[in-house]
Amino acid sequence: MDAALCAFGADGTVTHWNREAERLLGWTAAEAVGRQGLAGWAVRKEDADEVEADLLAATRSPGRQVHEFALLTKDGRRVLVRTQSSAVLGPDGRPAGVYCAFSEVHAQIDLERSIALSEALFVDASWGVVLVDADLRPAVVNAHAARALGMGRTAVLGRPLGDLLSQGVEELESALTHVLAEGTPPAAAELWVTLRSDEAEQVRRCWRSGFVRLASPLAEEPVPLGVGWIFQDVTDAKRAEQEASLLRFRAQQLHRAGRAAGECEDPREAAAVHLDFALAGFADHGLIDVVGGDRGTGDEGGGDAGAPADGPPVLVRAIASPAGAPGPSEAVPPTGIPVAYGPGHPAAQALERCGSVRAGAGPAVAEGWAAARKWPDGTVHGLCVVLRSRGRTLGVATFLRGPSRRPFDRADASYAEDVASRIAAALDLAGGPGGQER
Repeated sequence: MDAALCAFGADGTVTHWNREAERLLGWTAAEAVGRQGLAGWAVRKEDADEVEADLLAATRSPGRQVHEFALLTKDGRRVLVRTQSSAVLGPDGRPAGVYCAFSEVHAQIDLERSIALSEALFVDASWGVVLVDADLRPAVVNAHAARALGMGRTAVLGRPLGDLLSQGVEELESALTHVLAEGTPPAAAELWVTLRSDEAEQVRRCWRSGFVRLASPLAEEPVPLGVGWIFQDVTDAKRAEQEASLLRFRAQQLHRAGRAAGECEDPREAAAVHLDFALAGFADHGLIDVVGGDRGTGDEGGGDAGAPADGPPVLVRAIASPAGAPGPSEAVPPTGIPVAYGPGHPAAQALERCGSVRAGAGPAVAEGWAAARKWPDGTVHGLCVVLRSRGRTLGVATFLRGPSRRPFDRADASYAEDVASRIAAALDLAGGPGGQER
């Protein structure tokens, strides 16, 4: 047995002594069996009466009795042990002796701590704990992990990870395979995953994950039993961190654009500089369309903002970023020819509403969607922002994204409005839509 074991007859004589007891105390079975009690050899004489009384008390009480006391080794050292003793019944049902299993207290406490830790992790832990077997299937799941996965604890067991996650499965399986082959990684990893759910909107979650390789302590050679996966949802913190980083970057871009535009003699060139700085990390293309005819529309006379008195406004292309190879935005020669925007175009809507308008092709991009809006090929997301200066509507700034980028959101619209206010000021200084300086 792994535990030390000895047994006593009804008169206190040692009848059994196993090899673990020999290893722990140094006394062989030949030296121990047949001795009367433990006094003088395995226990100090001063402690013998109390120790033997505790051991033999098991004959008078049902169940196991647990005690702690010091035993002597063959070389005279004292070892603090924890014992579990129980009565041995004879054929007549009466106590015929006592058997006693004992081990070092520190080893026993370590074992109990390990068991207690395992129980606490799978009952009370405030983070997810999953034991994954060598086939990369969950074997044990705690309550927190089951809630994070959106399933019951038993429903998760034995299922492939692909049945639980729709995104992030490859990264997770790669991490688990690496741990099984190489051992515990030195640091935690952040995995972005999406649960496999029937909900229409699937939210990506960031799980900060730690991995521990599990090996059997009973095997002669270390054989992996699986991986302990411990994770915590840090999505809110990561998104807040990303948003703060994005705000810092955009503030720096606005600052740099202002510094660069201040060195431009031509206000239209300054407007193009503002557009170029705004595109970095924000959009793939940018267009500036100005109101044709008079110098923009105002709010005087009770008319609607963005609508001249003699009819609907027309927009003329003033500045555009290159649609092919990357390069700086350039002013378009002032031909005065309106852009052929159709009815309900996002730029026309922004002009009519005197605000921002977002447009998207949707999950299934229809062929010709971008061409119908006179936007570069590959465009799937658009954001049109009105250009306003000194109470007048001067035109519309359009920012475009391809399929590799996410749709524009409210934060993007706010940033685009900040950029548009600077572009509008530069265009106003240039003398209006036609570009004739004042």
